[in-house]
Amino acid sequence: MGGNYMNAEIITVGTEILLGEIVDTSAPFVARNLANLGVDVYFQDTVGDNYERLEETISLAEGRSSLVVLTGGLGPTEDDITKLVLAKHLGLNLTTDEKALTKINQFYQSYELGKPANADIMAKYIEGSTVLPNEKGFAVGMFLKTPNCDYLVLPGPPVEMQFMFNKYALPILAKLTHGNAVIDSKVMRFFGIGETELEKDLKPLIDKQTNPTLATYAKRNEVTLRITGSEKTEQDVNSLIDEMVKKVMEIVGQYFYGWGDDNSLAKVVVNLLKEKHLSITAAESLTSGMFQSRIGNISGASEVFPGGFVTYSATAKEQMLEIPTEIVNKYGVVSKETATYMSQNAQSKMKTDIAVSFTGVAGPDELEGHPAGFFWIGLSLPDGEVLTKSVNFAKARNEVRDYATKTGFKMIYDNFK
Repeated sequence: MGGNYMNAEIITVGTEILLGEIVDTSAPFVARNLANLGVDVYFQDTVGDNYERLEETISLAEGRSSLVVLTGGLGPTEDDITKLVLAKHLGLNLTTDEKALTKINQFYQSYELGKPANADIMAKYIEGSTVLPNEKGFAVGMFLKTPNCDYLVLPGPPVEMQFMFNKYALPILAKLTHGNAVIDSKVMRFFGIGETELEKDLKPLIDKQTNPTLATYAKRNEVTLRITGSEKTEQDVNSLIDEMVKKVMEIVGQYFYGWGDDNSLAKVVVNLLKEKHLSITAAESLTSGMFQSRIGNISGASEVFPGGFVTYSATAKEQMLEIPTEIVNKYGVVSKETATYMSQNAQSKMKTDIAVSFTGVAGPDELEGHPAGFFWIGLSLPDGEVLTKSVNFAKARNEVRDYATKTGFKMIYDNFK
């Protein structure tokens, strides 16, 4: 069939998903990207590692869908059966991609446990397919056109699947759905605004969207907006998207912090501090090291972060940060004054350009008359000024800690961008 797809179907393969041991992130990712291409996904299936049930699901899918996307089941274990079942169903042979096989053999040469018996299956693809290289792993993917429908086969691990989809599958699908038009997209990231509020604020743009299109996606305590355009040339599509970005920024620019699906506030802030040659420390109570841990997850963090403090109790604040006992007694642990002292003294002790502090009520119980979810953040600047911010975020304990951490990163971004 191929081209101008009317509808698509996504089949996620893996017993571990059916058992609830892992969450399927592949189907939502593929569905969003197909929607950006104007391809409707009418069915999503999850099937375990069983030959008969998988073939039955494939048969059902190809009878009602123009494009069938399979994710998972491409690995080296005995329950990785996707390629075998699809090849048998189509009556086609599997053949070997030599580049992929060389990569597999080179890896297992130094593998202590030796090469698994079924490892070579990761290099195999169905005859007649377009091979999709796996730059983040070993199992190749493939795109195959058949008289009944087109098949897109992708690996299960999210990093491998998403990279392969974006780099290799997307251009194939874009050409089939949009001819020779160039399709591109930009992902904008926002913090401090919910998905519903973002959609409401952008409603004038969303209601008029044709090209480019706008799609919002809720993340953990933040939101992304994907802007997708189609034009004759790359320059034209970039201009089209950039014009929409300007309109979006005019409306909700105060919440924007970065670009891309795999970006984060921590990464943006660490890179910003490196660019500005600024060092940072932190004093954490409410967040209990979460802020510093996220800094440490970013490559090159040691250039800007020498270390910091986790002072959960009032005693720890007094001993490690030398906060006067009378300040804590007079104003409380959860106060503007304590947050100010925490950031100032951390900055002084570590001799950094800036410092951030977190103190508050993670919950579920109240503290010092403050409800769960209430917190203060202090931000000490290079010139000695201390900015403070209070927030009341009535959510579950770990959601509060995550939101407070991201609020701290956003305060730094807003002051140094």
